[in-house]
Amino acid sequence: MDGLQAPHVVILLAVYNGGDFLSDQLQSIAAQEHQSWQVLASDDGSKDKSRDILGEFAAAHPAICLSGPGAGAAGNFLSLIRRTPEIAPAGHWMAFCDQDDVWLPDKLSRGIATLGDPEDPRPSLYCSRSWITDTALGQRRLSAARPRPPSFRNALVQNVASGNTILLNPAATRLVEEAAQKIERVVVHDWWVYQLITGAGGRVVHDDTPTLLYRQHDVNQIGSNDTRLARLRRIRQLLEGHFRDWNEVNIAALSRLEEYLTPENREILAEFVAMRRGPMPARLARLWRLGLYRQSTISTFALWVALVLNRI
Repeated sequence: MDGLQAPHVVILLAVYNGGDFLSDQLQSIAAQEHQSWQVLASDDGSKDKSRDILGEFAAAHPAICLSGPGAGAAGNFLSLIRRTPEIAPAGHWMAFCDQDDVWLPDKLSRGIATLGDPEDPRPSLYCSRSWITDTALGQRRLSAARPRPPSFRNALVQNVASGNTILLNPAATRLVEEAAQKIERVVVHDWWVYQLITGAGGRVVHDDTPTLLYRQHDVNQIGSNDTRLARLRRIRQLLEGHFRDWNEVNIAALSRLEEYLTPENREILAEFVAMRRGPMPARLARLWRLGLYRQSTISTFALWVALVLNRI
C-alpha cells in the first residue's frame, strides 16, 4: 500500500464457551502479515474461561469484548454487525471469525489483495477454501471445491461463502451494516451476507487456496461438508424439510431488503417465492426458468426432488 494508509479490518468474533481453542485463534490473528486490524468480540454468556482469555488478549492487542444477546451464534454475529458502526473507524473492512479455527498468516493480506481498491464502490466479498483438521490440527484435507460461479441464483438455495473465511470490502461492509438494522433474524450470518451481496449486484470471489485451519470437534456449529457422508447429510436436511424452514427466514430477511436488490434479482426473489407456493407443474416450470443451482450435480438434482416433495 505504497503511500496509502493500510486497510483497517474489523474482525467480528462470536464467542460461546470457546475456552479450549480460543487462544490459538487469537494468536493466529496477532500473527497476521496484515497488521491494521481490531477484534470486536461478543461473548454470549460463556461459562468457561473465554471471557478471561478475551480480556488478556485485549490488554495487549486492539480488541474489545462485548456481551452478546444470548440468541445463538447467528444472533450473536448479527448483533456484532449492528454494533460495529459505533465502534469502528470510517472506511473499515470487515472479517468474520470463529472461535476455534487457526488463521494462516496471509489470510487478511490475501483477501485484501484479491479484492483490490478499497475505494471500489461495488460491494465485494472474498471467501476461500479451508484446511479441515482434527482437534489437534492434524490430518489436513481440503474443504469442498466450488466449481460453479457464485451468484444470487446459487445463493437462494445454497451457501458457498464460509463465514470463517469471509472478508468484505468497505462498500460491502457499509451495505451489510445498514441492512442488519432492518432485519430481525437470519439462519446463519454468512448465508445471509452471501445472499445480500449477490442480490445487490456485488462481486463474490471464492479463492481455491485455503486461508485457515478449520478445526473439527464435537461441538462445531455446522461442521465440514467435504466428505460423501457430510454431503449426504446436507442433502438429507434439504429433503427432510429443514430447507423449507430456512427459506422462510431467508425470504423474510430479503423481503425487508428489496431496496438493495437489483431489479433483476428482485424479480428472481419474487419468482422464487411464487415457485414455493404454486401448483406442482407451475413450480417445476418456474424452477426451470429461474435456473437455480447448487454446486454439484447430485445436490442440484436433490433440489428438484425437494421441490416435488414440497420441501422448498
